[in-house]
Amino acid sequence: MIQYFNSPEPLELERGGNIEKLTIAYHTYGSLAADGSNVVWVCHALTANSDVSDWWPHTVEPGRFLDHEKYFVVCANILGSHYGTTGPLSESPSGEPYYADFPLVTIRDIVNAHRRLASYLGINHIHALVGSSVGGFQALEWIAEEPERFDKLILIATDAKASPWTIAIDETQRMAIMADSSYGEPRPDAGMAGLAAARAIGLLTYRGGEGYNLSQTDPEGNVPSPGTQRPCTYQRHQGEKLCRRFNAYSYVSILNSFDTHDIGRGRGGVEQALGRIKAETIVIGISTDIIFTPTEMHALCRKIPGAQYAEIESAFGHDGFLIEHNQLNRILIPFMNNLKRL
Repeated sequence: MIQYFNSPEPLELERGGNIEKLTIAYHTYGSLAADGSNVVWVCHALTANSDVSDWWPHTVEPGRFLDHEKYFVVCANILGSHYGTTGPLSESPSGEPYYADFPLVTIRDIVNAHRRLASYLGINHIHALVGSSVGGFQALEWIAEEPERFDKLILIATDAKASPWTIAIDETQRMAIMADSSYGEPRPDAGMAGLAAARAIGLLTYRGGEGYNLSQTDPEGNVPSPGTQRPCTYQRHQGEKLCRRFNAYSYVSILNSFDTHDIGRGRGGVEQALGRIKAETIVIGISTDIIFTPTEMHALCRKIPGAQYAEIESAFGHDGFLIEHNQLNRILIPFMNNLKRL
């Protein structure tokens, strides 16, 4: 069940200013051990919510790597999102929603909100910190700031700094949203045509050619009418689907946060920041990921002291971490249980 924390103090932002009324939506699963030793904190990705069991199938289950009978699993919805934490549709100091005036929040600001929630929940030590994609950005930022707080670190399809390639992907999606003339209007459904287009663009990078060719091929037959082919209807369906559950202002806000990611900022550079990590770490790449390639994931692993590398074999690109749950559990259950990985 979703829960809410209303912070009694404003949240100061890295780029200046603050969020006066900070609300954080979060989910917990399982029970906190008396000695507080069984916390697993999951950092979610772009348009996910705090309900891990909703967007990450077959992970928060008995016998899985997020076993809620063994661990106290926590996930907080990120700043700027559409699922309960303060974001563009929240009330601003003027009494009206922020909409396009929502301030720039960095990944560091998002983590500072997580830290505030952890204090509220009485969590001092965290057994395992888990992050995939943008969630991995949060995990790396947090552990670079507080390396002593964590025993284990799980990084899936992510990096220590937003690369020019990933920023270019984000900018292309922002361009699509801002090409919608309604974007900027003070209403929650502004920019929806642009949001649908941005989602369609994003999906190309999440899945890649192999995934599309495997799942979206039309049967042989007559010459199709334009726009009726399976890949066309799939793109439109996915854009419309996101529009039913999200808003363009939140999407832009999170893309902007994504692009601020650099754990080396103020810490002597990325390599020095990664060198601070003391937790037992596993870095997991996905064989066909074109956003965070296996080559980049190997490079990340080499920079973290004592880290081990594993790879998910999948035709579905970056989205493989959401789809290949059997492989993920085979890799991570032994890691969580201090056994040799199969």
